Amino acid sequence: MSNESNDDKSWKLLEKTLLASVQEQRRARRWGIFFKTLTFIYLFGVILMVTPGLDFSKGASKSKSHTAVVEIRGMIADQEAASADNIVGSLRSAFEDANTKGVILRINSPGGSPVQSGYVYDEIRRLRGEHPDIKVYAVISDLGASGAYYIASAADSIYADKASLVGSIGVTAATFGFVGTMEKLGVDRRVYTSGEHKAFLDPFQPQKADETAFWQSVLNTTHKQFIASVKQGRGERLKDAEHPELFSGLIWTGEQALQLGLIDGLGNTSSVARDVIGEKELVDYTVQETPFDRFAKKLGASVAEHAAMWMGFSGPTLR
Repeated sequence: MSNESNDDKSWKLLEKTLLASVQEQRRARRWGIFFKTLTFIYLFGVILMVTPGLDFSKGASKSKSHTAVVEIRGMIADQEAASADNIVGSLRSAFEDANTKGVILRINSPGGSPVQSGYVYDEIRRLRGEHPDIKVYAVISDLGASGAYYIASAADSIYADKASLVGSIGVTAATFGFVGTMEKLGVDRRVYTSGEHKAFLDPFQPQKADETAFWQSVLNTTHKQFIASVKQGRGERLKDAEHPELFSGLIWTGEQALQLGLIDGLGNTSSVARDVIGEKELVDYTVQETPFDRFAKKLGASVAEHAAMWMGFSGPTLR
């Protein structure tokens, strides 16, 4: 009986061991399938993300005569959809196409960086000089203000809706002052610099009259550059270039802007393509970001930029 009992225990132990081994193998297979599936999904997603976005051209073909469209939408700034690199690249592609009959800048933007706006402005004028047969028309939808109007003023003509908001020819830079708050909290600010004015924009220190005057001179210089470019682009079409409020930063409706000479007529993308350029077929040359690009930009957002925002400071902006 003792031997039979021992044998029975041995078989049960062996059975449990075999069952455990089978279960472990099944779990290993399930996890293997799971990770292989994840890898496949990941690789498939990467392929989709790095594949350039499809060109949409409202049914028209680049192989025949068309009106080229370049979008300027949102904030004009580096690393944004409306960055100078994206806009300039789109414009060059449009001008280089032998079937482009005219170019429309379709604008809906509050403005942004004076550097980015100035780069696009200069490139438009250069391309117009290289391709005198291709006219550039800026068409403002909801908003064409500040840096966006800076760019528009480089076009041959500007059109907008009667209710569009146009202009805002000015410059702004914003920050906060936390000195009083720190005094109430009993916080002592300690800043170490190797230059007398290195920390002159620090919001945690009191303003100094000479530094405030200097910063104002920087903004005034940028404003003068903005005004000079608008006058160069619009020329005699400005009804009263000496109007006291024309370059004050005020914004106008399309109807008012037409009276001031800030725009040349009322219209939209379709009407300008059809009635002014004479080619109703539209082809969009705007650089299209892939989902991968957008994801990478979110991951790679500038730490310095976010730190500056947290500190309450933003650099000069055309407004």
